[in-house]
Amino acid sequence: MDTSISPRRSLEILSQREVESLRATSQDENSHYALFRQCALAILHSGTANDDAKTMLETYHDFDIDILQQDRGLRLNLKNAPADAFVDGEMIASSREMIFSALRDILYWQGVRDRSREEFETSAGITDYVFQLLRNARALHAGEWPRLVVCWGGHSIDQVEYDYCKDVGHELGLRKLDICTGCGPGAMKGPMKGATIAHSKQRISHGRYLGITEPGIIAAEAPNPIVNELIILPDIEKRLEAFVRMGHGIIVFPGGAGTAEEVLYLLGILLHPDNNGLPFPLIFTGPPSSESYFVHLHEFIGQTLGIEAQQKYRIIIGNSQQAAREMARGVQEVREFRIRQNDAFYFNWALRIEHEFQQPFAATHENMANLSLDSKLPKHVLAANLRRAFSGIVAGNVKPHWVCEIEKHGPYQIRGDAHIKPALDRLLQAFIDQKRMKLPGSQYIPCYEIV
Repeated sequence: MDTSISPRRSLEILSQREVESLRATSQDENSHYALFRQCALAILHSGTANDDAKTMLETYHDFDIDILQQDRGLRLNLKNAPADAFVDGEMIASSREMIFSALRDILYWQGVRDRSREEFETSAGITDYVFQLLRNARALHAGEWPRLVVCWGGHSIDQVEYDYCKDVGHELGLRKLDICTGCGPGAMKGPMKGATIAHSKQRISHGRYLGITEPGIIAAEAPNPIVNELIILPDIEKRLEAFVRMGHGIIVFPGGAGTAEEVLYLLGILLHPDNNGLPFPLIFTGPPSSESYFVHLHEFIGQTLGIEAQQKYRIIIGNSQQAAREMARGVQEVREFRIRQNDAFYFNWALRIEHEFQQPFAATHENMANLSLDSKLPKHVLAANLRRAFSGIVAGNVKPHWVCEIEKHGPYQIRGDAHIKPALDRLLQAFIDQKRMKLPGSQYIPCYEIV
């Protein structure tokens, strides 16, 4: 369908330089325009049962956006947009809102990055960059008590697991907690859906359903329509830092390689000596049918990172009330700690995040083969490298550029010592056996080999 849309309440105008920067590079696959087009198409494609970004981009190859800066304000002309984003010829409000959120973020983070490249040499500089991105998106609410719970989990889950995620979200909402996820379907949508009902029961009219994503993955995990604050970060590392800086606690539901990546990222940070004693509630939970998922993940963490890492989280199976109650208690501890330390509620400045966790990882065949997966490394360094391995697998599974690289050059070669390789192989094979690498009904062809 063809349509013309304008923003409401924010981003009413762009400078001539911003408009021209988008137009001038519209034919460049790596341009600002290409990123915006891909994100907008994913948003309009929301709700479809398909996680194949490459297929989506090929199907809508003639989708186009013309950006107009008129005297009366900004306007976007969309051509050949997916029909599912419209009702009786009018674009669904959440889709329109998220399209302008995508434009806001892409223009801002590109502009700031161009001006501040030297700051990316330091950990503090990257953290400040993430802070600026979140502040520009108006996601940092200075006057609010801590109540933002981040929910991680897979987009490829079954109905029982989805219903359980929704139950946990409902219990969190009843305790007046807000929800932040990766914004997609499955375990990212369920908690938000449950919380909307609970917030209605509690007469909370301004509940937050925050979705944080990045351009490389948004096409495979399109924003679900419950998201009322969408933020697009430049890469997966900035996205992960935004989760742990903003969140006051994290709940992990069943997932696949992407969820394992997120868990390893957080555990690696919490294992750093400087973060010892810093309260950060972390709960793994799911229905009884998904217990084996957590058994495999728990065993892998123990075999690679040790018992100290296992002590950083609690596993609660089949009890949504207990999971929410424990999270509410943990958030209360965070609140009291930050009051004592005179720390901000809206951004966790005290958390130490090393540079190796912040540097973008390009999932080339060479980089994947050269990863050091050695059990003799310090545990937080090993966690960072394991995180990169899972990040590469996610990229090879769903990100169009890396999917094409796999098709050209074959699967990634992942190496490690005799202690790490068997544990990694068992966990990944468990994900495949449990059909957690692709949406139900899809055949998964591994993008990696453990050699």
